[in-house]
Amino acid sequence: MSKVIPRYTCQMKNQDFLTNHFLVAMPTLDDPNFQQSVAFICEHNDQGALGIIINRPSNVVLGDIFDQLSIDAGSNESSKLPVWQGGPVQLERGFVIHSPVGAWEATLKLAPDLGVTSSRDVLDAIARGAGPEKLFVALGYAGWAAGQLEAELAENSWLSTPADPHILFDIPVDQRWQAAAKSIGVDLNLLSGDAGHA
Repeated sequence: MSKVIPRYTCQMKNQDFLTNHFLVAMPTLDDPNFQQSVAFICEHNDQGALGIIINRPSNVVLGDIFDQLSIDAGSNESSKLPVWQGGPVQLERGFVIHSPVGAWEATLKLAPDLGVTSSRDVLDAIARGAGPEKLFVALGYAGWAAGQLEAELAENSWLSTPADPHILFDIPVDQRWQAAAKSIGVDLNLLSGDAGHA
């Protein structure tokens, strides 16, 4: 077991599920889908996990999504907002992580003031200028089958840290990987190529 994340075993107890946590890719994780990524875990239970990567830019802006869905945004500035690559699974599926939670059709509440919505009504509201105060829009997600994430944690592929909305909504994208690690006192620049050793 690693000194970096000693508490993980291949079978997690309920209190160890990582919903509303960030997964921070270790420097040794060389999968191109996840290298130097931060994944926001929206759901994690004994059936698996679903996360949205929060530091992968795309060439898409929200206006492109509005056009595809025939949503009239007029001259609303939200059309210029970036849409992020949330992960390699179902690239056509959209997610809006937002604060406050609001009352949308398909929202998973992650914290008292944080939710993730996958229904069109939140996009309609954003286009009208009536959407959530803070938002992060992504296409696609990262998924783990039952036991898969636990195994990757045991292999030291990831660090976990409680999700920080400041990192999600306010920190520049190119600083999120380092910022998420530093939130638990880890300087990724000091980690060697051997997983788990600083």
